[in-house]
Amino acid sequence: MTMTVTRRTALLAGLATLAGCSTAGYRGPEREVVVAAGESGGFYLAFAELLAQQLNLAEPRLRATAVATEASVENLRRLRDGRADLGLVLGDVAESAFAGAEPFSVPIAFSAIGRVYENYHQLVVRADGGVRSLADLTGRPVAMGASGSGVAVFSTRLFARAEVPVKAKNLLLGEAINALAAHEVDALLWSGGIPTPALTELNRTTPITLLPLDSHLPALRAGYGPVYDQVHVPAQAYQGVGELRTIGVANLLLAAPSLPDDVAAAVARVLAGHAADLVPAAAVGTQFLDVRTLIGTGKVPLHPGAASAYRALHG
Repeated sequence: MTMTVTRRTALLAGLATLAGCSTAGYRGPEREVVVAAGESGGFYLAFAELLAQQLNLAEPRLRATAVATEASVENLRRLRDGRADLGLVLGDVAESAFAGAEPFSVPIAFSAIGRVYENYHQLVVRADGGVRSLADLTGRPVAMGASGSGVAVFSTRLFARAEVPVKAKNLLLGEAINALAAHEVDALLWSGGIPTPALTELNRTTPITLLPLDSHLPALRAGYGPVYDQVHVPAQAYQGVGELRTIGVANLLLAAPSLPDDVAAAVARVLAGHAADLVPAAAVGTQFLDVRTLIGTGKVPLHPGAASAYRALHG
């Protein structure tokens, strides 16, 4: 995290008193706010739909809608091209885009409204498939996420750093689930909340297990920095799956460069003041939005409007 202690302390102090604060709402012209989200069956879209709902309730002059996409990489392209105002993006992909690093050839301009929740990288295999480690997947077909997703970026990094060559298949989550059940792939890698509803549904007909990934964290951090963390998957998050440790990465709500300060401020106020209303029903809960970590956006700078709103909420 690159913010100075002084700035971070000031913003955190402001967030500490959000519950009792009242601020003026958005007074600008009526406008649409498009939120680029993720795939059906995942938490990106579920979160974005809740965010749009709460923003519409809190700010009637803003008409927010959540749009299904292939997630992080596509969402950044939509922000760049003016096809979205906000987008949910994994922190590792956001930092690469900001720096113009792989898989991006040039930097992309954007800023952050806030850090909204923790994504859990979940390497899913059939419980009866005999795969119990990353090395067991050598030479086997693996669903590594949709081509426009952040999980596709992470999957490539993970298997390269682990020196495990696989037959990569870029599939949407629904396609990957069908392929795993049909024995067309031996694993799928997904990044999302715990539990992910689509995986819970898969587990009812095709028992699954998750492989721990924490042993590969040092190699990933050596290559890409502290954007990756160790996270804990509790026992029975999926029926029959024991507790384990995997790799997590923050999900950031990003803003297009053209997003006006007052719109960004309105969104920030909703994040800060309606955190409890932004948790999808299926979530275990601990990985979701916490007002104390909203400003923890790493190398990605806060949008000036969002930063001003967080300070104003301190009174």
